[in-house]
Amino acid sequence: MPEPDYFHWLIGKTPTAWWHDSADPAELALGLERGAVGATTNPYLANLSLCKNRVMWAKEIEEALSRNLDVESKAEALMRVVVTHVAEKLMPEFERSKGKMGYVCAQVNPARAGDREAMLSMARRFHGWAPNIAVKLPATAAGLDVLEDCIAEGITSTVTVSFTVSQVIAIAERHRAGGARARSQGIEPGRCFAVIMIGRLDDYLRDVAHETRAAVEESDIRQAGLAVTKRAHALYKECRYKAILLVAALRGTYHMIELAGAELIMSIAPAYQAVLLAEDLPREERIGVEIAPDVIERLSHMPEFTRAYEPDGMRPDDFIAYGVTQRTLAQFSEAGWNLLERFQQAT
Repeated sequence: MPEPDYFHWLIGKTPTAWWHDSADPAELALGLERGAVGATTNPYLANLSLCKNRVMWAKEIEEALSRNLDVESKAEALMRVVVTHVAEKLMPEFERSKGKMGYVCAQVNPARAGDREAMLSMARRFHGWAPNIAVKLPATAAGLDVLEDCIAEGITSTVTVSFTVSQVIAIAERHRAGGARARSQGIEPGRCFAVIMIGRLDDYLRDVAHETRAAVEESDIRQAGLAVTKRAHALYKECRYKAILLVAALRGTYHMIELAGAELIMSIAPAYQAVLLAEDLPREERIGVEIAPDVIERLSHMPEFTRAYEPDGMRPDDFIAYGVTQRTLAQFSEAGWNLLERFQQAT
């Protein structure tokens, strides 16, 4: 009997699950064949899919554009076209798993990362699009407040723009608090997926190391996000959090290999899916293999790594000012949401 491919080994033999990181219909179909049980999207991916599939969604796009909406509402309407299509394709998994998996993310306007009322209003609207929407909120102080309210109202949420141990602990604690509020009112709490953007943290720390001439090697930088994720995973198990870690923004197969066997979800883009299937990767659970102490020591000479690695490295009020947070929010706005606001029908 032939050995299963890497994805089917992963989901069949380990606790690790994976979600498809793309909103394109053809890519999603292939991802589902490969065993994906959810999908991550963002404004950039939604705009990309709309541009690529104008003919398929011509009627829906025309309807959204013909309503004379303000630009923010127009962006929401266009994103809805993409997200609800993905939600429909994931509904069989949502039903099979009784709501544990089968979600698609719908991200609130990144420019509203500090606006509690605007984000909560968006979350409620997005929640109404389909039963398997996971509203995507930023891991800022305001976003955490909205998260707790969402969970208390039974709205499943994914918390993104998150890179650090302190952020994912704060997410889990607010999920726990929101769950207690929901149950006290006889409401089924929303589920919660806590993101670690592993590759974006590495990218940021690499820039910091170059700027400060830190005494670290590239091999150290490539293990920074892994060190943060492994520590967060251990703390989630120790504290028995119900939130689920979701690792995104992979930069190579090494991220997948070193986290295999973890009780978390990997978000994997189509390009990396192809690489993971093409290479002869070890079928080995390596989540329990710790990052070498000397690597942690060298990285710890950079305050920005310490802020990411230590459970008390930052307070929620600090999250929005962390360098990679600002960089990522700006990218999601400029290369995603703003393009949706400017989207026009093809001429």
